Amino acid sequence: MSIRSRVSSRTALAAAVAGLGLIGVTAPQVAAADQPVPSVSVKADKNTKAIAAAQPTAVAAAATVCGTGYNLYKAEQLPDASRKGTLFVYVKGSNPASNDAPTCAILDNNTTTAKWMKIKLCSNYTAEGCAQDSGTFSEYAGPVYRNHGGCGTVTSLMKSSSSSSTYIINNVQDSTNCN
Repeated sequence: MSIRSRVSSRTALAAAVAGLGLIGVTAPQVAAADQPVPSVSVKADKNTKAIAAAQPTAVAAAATVCGTGYNLYKAEQLPDASRKGTLFVYVKGSNPASNDAPTCAILDNNTTTAKWMKIKLCSNYTAEGCAQDSGTFSEYAGPVYRNHGGCGTVTSLMKSSSSSSTYIINNVQDSTNCN
């Protein structure tokens, strides 16, 4: 179940809970979750903005996984437009490309079956190092965090099983654009 599917399940739950309002029980916080609005950084590139516009539920759900205050900075369909996975990088602060940007990364599994996945986020500060999450996941790998994740790197890996030698996704890129 991908982030997108889990949010759809939450939407169905919200409808059921909202129905309870007819008998006198209300849950206004659920109604807000029914209409996700992704928070996208003004510094996000046009590809990221296009993915956010096309997949607002998935983007909002991934942001929820990262926690309060994170804005989408980068979304990348991996390994290509076939989209076996989607890399989401979220940042806090007004200058996400800075070295000091708290950063969160998630690798969403967009296949229909569990895959071995790994997401690794490395800080630009060598003393802070890397954070990683790996295993066999049906939804996503992560979230992983770095306090100084801006200008670092993010590695996204996916293969059919941990013993497989063939990668479906094998991608390393900058976590934020620091050019």
